[in-house]
Amino acid sequence: MDFQDYIKQISESIPKLKDQILTEEATKNAFIMPFIQALGYNVFNPLEVVPEYTCDIGTKKGEKVDYSIMKDGEPIILIECKHWQQNLDLHDNQLLRYFAVSKAKFGVLTNGIVYRFYTDLIEKNKMDETPFLEVDMTNLKDAQIAELKKFHKSYFDADTISTTASTLKYTKEIKEIIKKEIANPSEALVRIFAKPVYNGVLTAKMIDYFSELVKKSFATHINDILNERLQNAISKDEEEEKKTEEPISSEPQSDVPQIVTTEEEMEGFYTIRAMLAETVDPQRIQYKDTMNYFAINLDKTTQPICRLFYNRSKKYISLIDDNKKETKYQVESNLGLYQFKGQLIDRLAFLEGK
Repeated sequence: MDFQDYIKQISESIPKLKDQILTEEATKNAFIMPFIQALGYNVFNPLEVVPEYTCDIGTKKGEKVDYSIMKDGEPIILIECKHWQQNLDLHDNQLLRYFAVSKAKFGVLTNGIVYRFYTDLIEKNKMDETPFLEVDMTNLKDAQIAELKKFHKSYFDADTISTTASTLKYTKEIKEIIKKEIANPSEALVRIFAKPVYNGVLTAKMIDYFSELVKKSFATHINDILNERLQNAISKDEEEEKKTEEPISSEPQSDVPQIVTTEEEMEGFYTIRAMLAETVDPQRIQYKDTMNYFAINLDKTTQPICRLFYNRSKKYISLIDDNKKETKYQVESNLGLYQFKGQLIDRLAFLEGK
């Protein structure tokens, strides 16, 4: 699965899971840790990701930021986390204090849904008051995914990101000005458009008159652009539909059923192995695929930790209690497995205690 697919998978999981997320810690486990993993960092490796990273602030010792992404033993990105329902506007000062005493070049404030990226464009070593990039995971755009990819472990380069950060920051601010001008044109803008088409004196009354015309002209022009794009898209779809023919397979179908281990099943296995890596040697967590389910076991096949049922339209994880009773829970994707971390650890502890 490539970066774009991974990020979109997280995005799609948020509306389905958020109502079940009741705490900040649950927000971290369900949304933020998968996001960090999507960036290529192992959240269980303290050489890459340090939870509760200490940032001493003046006389206040032991202040901690939720996560610090590390490179060569130094922090490069600080991440401050809040519950998904919290308004981030109330918490940016906290990240600003951490940033000032850290060597990190970038700070991220997030509630697991909105991610705000900060740096020090205005004054060196002092975090800017406004983010240069803000991403709403429930309203992802391709351009934002491209910017997020720059923070991936494989592509991360602080100088490159800093170079584009100012462009992103000022572009965002200019877009906000444009939105305001479209909604309510300023007198200065009205004069720019009115002078080439009106030879008279632009009195206050005429400014008001042209203000409405400018507003209507913006709306009409935007509608024309949208309609043109819609017509082009419809025409393209019609052409593709004419070209597309359903292929007819001439290959004989075998009556012998075969076990096929899918990429999604293996991804689920590695996700659960990563979740349990703090509790047991990951090499002891093994899998066995069958016609009916994909088993994840401790050492032997007779010690199942859980089972995945992915060979059907709906996906399930089956958890096993101390009396060997199985209970199935539906999951939308492998990201949904994180909500069962506590139960999986309990199951592992039970098997180890045998």
